[in-house]
Amino acid sequence: MGGVEMSDVTLKIDGADVTVPEGTLVIRAAEEAGIEIPRFCDHPLLAPVGACRQCLVDIPDAGNGRGFPKPQASCTIPVAEGMVVETQNSTAVKAQHGIMEFLLVNHPLDCPVCDKGGECPLQNQAMSHGQGETRFEGTKRTFPKPINLSPNVLLDRERCIVCQRCTRFAAEIPGDPGIALIQRGAQQQIGIAEDKPFSSYFSGNVIQICPVGALTSDDYRFRARPFDLVSTPGVAEHDACGAAIRIDHRRGKVMRRLAGNDPEVNEEWISDKDRFAFRYAVRDRLTSPMVREDGELRPASWLEAVAVAAAGLAAAGSVGVLPGGRLTLEDAKAYASFARDTLRTPHIDFRARPLSAEETDFLRSRVAGTSVTYADLDAADHVVLVGLEPEDEAGTLFLRLRKANRKGLRITALSAYASEGSRKLGAEVVLTAPGAEKDALSQVNGVTEASVILVGERLATSPGAYSAAADLADRTGARLAWVPRRAGDRGAVEADLLPGEGGLDADGIVRSGLDALVVAGVDPDDTADPAAFLAALDQAGFVVSLEQRVTAVTERADVVLPVATASEKAGTFVTWEGRRRPFEKVFDKPAAYSDAEVLAHITAEFSPLDAESAEVADETVESSPTTTDSAATTTDSAGLRLATWRLMLDNGTLQRGDKALAATARPAFVRIPAALHEKVGDVVTIAGDRGSWTLPALPAELADNTVWVPTNSFGRGVWADLASPGSTVTIEGAEQ
Repeated sequence: MGGVEMSDVTLKIDGADVTVPEGTLVIRAAEEAGIEIPRFCDHPLLAPVGACRQCLVDIPDAGNGRGFPKPQASCTIPVAEGMVVETQNSTAVKAQHGIMEFLLVNHPLDCPVCDKGGECPLQNQAMSHGQGETRFEGTKRTFPKPINLSPNVLLDRERCIVCQRCTRFAAEIPGDPGIALIQRGAQQQIGIAEDKPFSSYFSGNVIQICPVGALTSDDYRFRARPFDLVSTPGVAEHDACGAAIRIDHRRGKVMRRLAGNDPEVNEEWISDKDRFAFRYAVRDRLTSPMVREDGELRPASWLEAVAVAAAGLAAAGSVGVLPGGRLTLEDAKAYASFARDTLRTPHIDFRARPLSAEETDFLRSRVAGTSVTYADLDAADHVVLVGLEPEDEAGTLFLRLRKANRKGLRITALSAYASEGSRKLGAEVVLTAPGAEKDALSQVNGVTEASVILVGERLATSPGAYSAAADLADRTGARLAWVPRRAGDRGAVEADLLPGEGGLDADGIVRSGLDALVVAGVDPDDTADPAAFLAALDQAGFVVSLEQRVTAVTERADVVLPVATASEKAGTFVTWEGRRRPFEKVFDKPAAYSDAEVLAHITAEFSPLDAESAEVADETVESSPTTTDSAATTTDSAGLRLATWRLMLDNGTLQRGDKALAATARPAFVRIPAALHEKVGDVVTIAGDRGSWTLPALPAELADNTVWVPTNSFGRGVWADLASPGSTVTIEGAEQ
């Protein structure tokens, strides 16, 4: 998407010459000159609207020798050559003071109890650009409060100054226009449709950009004040996008999280999951190491637990390492060194999900060491999405793609289901049945060397799809990038947490009955075969679990070693771009060790036993079975092909404890073809080779002979309760 070349314009603001690109708004030109103009509705990432009128300035010369007869809103007027702008003369000051006086007529004097108090633009600008005393002698209007726009977002209507930042954000940025101005005149206010809450994965941003205390968070309301809090910059840990966040905490407890300002990555927006899902760090936390004695886990000291772990691993003949996808780059490198140098095992794999040997080769050859950035997406002429649903799996990426699409970027999505997220992206959806991505990629048109191909981790279950994506990139010169779902996945690739020569991948480790397992950050229900994973834990002679919370793995482990969450350690996440995103420690809690530190302690204890165990380990590696491709699952041609991905808000472990956030999760349905829906009705029983569910169903635009189910919104999830990867399902109407 090439931009039109713009020339520079020189104008005079408060007597100073300012040169800016043609088309720049007067308020931006003033910012360039270091001149402050008060504003409420203006936001650099939203389209100008001139709603609040607080930024009025005097323009005695519009660049044509004639001035405007009245003050003008500087947030809507573009600059012109020779323009003269006065922001602080008597005309401008009188206008600004007058607008401020109008805004404060009905605004309540409740700053001491308002959640915005202490960081409120209205409060600040009333002091800097307002009257010293009020002339209003009437009674301020009041409304019942608060109004729930959604479970997360509360509205105090009497505080609202109708700047429309929230409604513009919802319509422009995520494409979720669920809030709007209702009524007219003095009664105009922010509202929602009756019995239809404001539903958006990004709704929390309206709280942060509200310039008054009208929109507040149910989670944070009346819990703290800005001057009580310590703020620490951080990086969101819920996906691979690397969104900048600000963590506000008090006395060792996180009170809220806000979006950081990073123009190269997330700009000023984050998802609700990044904003509100932080209570996992305190719920069900492991508080001390544990070792198994007489079949039961008991608390132990760090010295004892580390010694038992080292001795058990040293005595094992063959060890598999499954470090999961929550790791920082530093932790990932530590696991790689621990597996290869300390345990001397090639059996290591970070992937806690369905995978394939083809994917292993793809990650090593086409992902490690590469870089495709958000800026590349902005400059692209065409983006192809394959096996990836950005709105659910990569929120920041979704917003950047939507912004680029609004400026003209063409987006093509190869997907089994024409989702609402694809519609918001303006994507051309090529309906592609699961497993058919290889053929679909060979038929994609309009891919050039200025294009970008984004592939998701779900392609691991589609034979030939990764190779087809690589071939398309090689044939056209397009950029190719892999977008995983977890924050630590790309860093794990860079650290080569993949099977070594002769080593087993995660599926192989589970099936092969190794003597010992080291498991960290793996939810068995996420894996390709949860039952087999749990059986492998039960059958292994020795299991070491490095974990944050009580899980099905820790319940079966012989040694449990608690590790720090993202807020309790410093580290670096590597984003899907390959960008390194360092973050500092928020809390310095005693005995909160990172995975890398725990592994270092085990290694220190392991060294004396190293010589006698190395020979055994080497012999075992030679006889290890080879990896097989888990995507080659047999299918029943008479059934329906199963398409699935996770919704952003579902039953995920790291979302537990956040009730308001959970209440905003979108209703989960089985999506079935319209013709089938007419036949079976609104409630169906879907059955696979691992079980069946009875669920509500909706008609949708799907690939032929395909149904779609969210991966982790029912029961223990698709892989545990319904079907194996690559298998088919059947659907029948259920009695209501």
